[in-house]
Amino acid sequence: MAVLERGGRFLTAEPLFPPAPGDGDRPRSRSAITVRPERSGPRAARVGDLVLVAPPARAQPARVIRSLGRPDVARDLLEGLMLDRGLARRFPADVERDAKQAAERVLADPGPRTDLRELPTFTIDPASARDFDDAVSAQALEDGAARVWVHIADVAAHMREGSPLDREARLRATSVYVPGAVEPMLPHALSSEACSLRPGVDRAAVTAELEFEGDRVRRSVFYRSLIRSDARLDYEQVDRIFDGREQAAEPWAEPLRVARRVARALAERRERAGALVIDSVEPEFEFDPDGHITAIRGRAQTESHRLIEHLMIAANEAVAELLAARSVPCLYRVHERPDPERVLRLVEQLASLKVPTPPVPDPLSSTQAADLLGAISVAVERHAERTGSGRIALGALVLRSLKQAYYSPQNMGHAGLHSRRYCHFTSPIRRYPDVVCHRALLSAVGGGEHAHRASELIELGAWTSERERGAMLIERDADDVARCFVLERLLFEEGPDRTFDGEVTGLISAGAFVSFGTGEGGAQAFEGMLPVRRLRAPAPARTRSGRREDRDGGRGRAQGRERGGAGEGREWWELNEQGTVLRGERSGAAIALGEPIEVRVARVDTVRGRVDLLPAG
Repeated sequence: MAVLERGGRFLTAEPLFPPAPGDGDRPRSRSAITVRPERSGPRAARVGDLVLVAPPARAQPARVIRSLGRPDVARDLLEGLMLDRGLARRFPADVERDAKQAAERVLADPGPRTDLRELPTFTIDPASARDFDDAVSAQALEDGAARVWVHIADVAAHMREGSPLDREARLRATSVYVPGAVEPMLPHALSSEACSLRPGVDRAAVTAELEFEGDRVRRSVFYRSLIRSDARLDYEQVDRIFDGREQAAEPWAEPLRVARRVARALAERRERAGALVIDSVEPEFEFDPDGHITAIRGRAQTESHRLIEHLMIAANEAVAELLAARSVPCLYRVHERPDPERVLRLVEQLASLKVPTPPVPDPLSSTQAADLLGAISVAVERHAERTGSGRIALGALVLRSLKQAYYSPQNMGHAGLHSRRYCHFTSPIRRYPDVVCHRALLSAVGGGEHAHRASELIELGAWTSERERGAMLIERDADDVARCFVLERLLFEEGPDRTFDGEVTGLISAGAFVSFGTGEGGAQAFEGMLPVRRLRAPAPARTRSGRREDRDGGRGRAQGRERGGAGEGREWWELNEQGTVLRGERSGAAIALGEPIEVRVARVDTVRGRVDLLPAG
């Protein structure tokens, strides 16, 4: 990926993006290369365009494959980032053909199914969602119990194992979501059409029918179904209904009320069991028709989000329980218990910040560490609510104490959810492990599918876990780039000397990471680095981060500038052993995680998604 420039009589392509983590095995030039002159016509690449370049071969110069637009347009640059990171951005012709034929085949003959089209059904998704892979129905029973149907798009019916469509989905393993765009696992004919549970149309589904007595599943049954959603609800609308600001409509008003009651009971049970409690605010970016980002909105976890989350967790657990009981090979979602040493370090870190934590057993087993971590997450959340600061920074400390979740054919439980058995079943449009679990489930209940062979699942679990981590890195970097576009626009409109309130979210010996500025919906809009060389004692500083989980450091010292009465001197800043406080040796000034700080912007590097900061004073 490069920007086309003119060098004398020649056109050159100047590489734009820096190498990504793990890019060492993908050779790429970091210097300008000569390219063929642009073609004539309206689609010809122009000087200054962002272009995709094929490298030189057999004494032939590099050539421009296509122009993506301009690097100062957010949508164009994000498209370039996705291509630069190896995303295909299109499907092979045989895969597209396979998807369209599959959609027509299932529509013409969905096969034996339980007809649930008369059952009131609804979906709840973000307002911007285009694919809907889960829908819900609910009904109160005479004995006070409740029946909930969780309907999931029947991707396995459309995607035969070993077909071109299946091989491509397996290769991609996951959809990748960046601001304003998505790299889907499945072609549009399925992901946004035939497999999307849109209202008013018949759709093939796999249904988990669960009977709840309080917070306990007393009965579960699974089958292929035919459904028709009555309403496409969004989170904001459902929250307005829950707050009494909007009236629910028939026929889904009563099912929504029952689903809400069940979800509340499940939430209370999980809290009692010690499941992790870490709320986050995710950014959503708004684009104008020209591809420029106009606003950042914060998408907080509200009751409507938690309703869907708890019902989906219940369905995933029920599927995993059945597959384990019948010894059917599948991919479990494994989240191992945390190492006791890491939890003890977390307790020390929080103590250094004067955040109260529950008593620590001595000695501390891995089971006790998992229970303690859940209790700590609750204590951190309450501390943040009470003090009004530190939620992102302290939540990041908790997350760094966890092991990373992954896919495996061996069930070892999900520590974060305090679940004995857990799998991913509810998002087969965007995750291949969910397709694996659909096939396993349907093979177990006589649904006409075959489970994947146990011998292939170890490798498949490792591959899908790797692809998931790669997608998360791309999504994180794309969010950073999008934030920089908004920040540049804000500084242009309000002036470069504008100051921002922020919080320290991460510390290393070289400086502090700061989340600053507030977007619509209360999200911290921007993130940047405040180097110690820019610090002036005794100015205090405070932060907050959540996305910089890989940036905490060990104990170290760094030199910064101190402003004194008779001139400028030097201050040495030392990071404490817990990595939670930077302290000036001469002045005693301190910068701690979670504390407020006022900053201004020194530099915005949009392509790299980086912001350099200065103290406001």
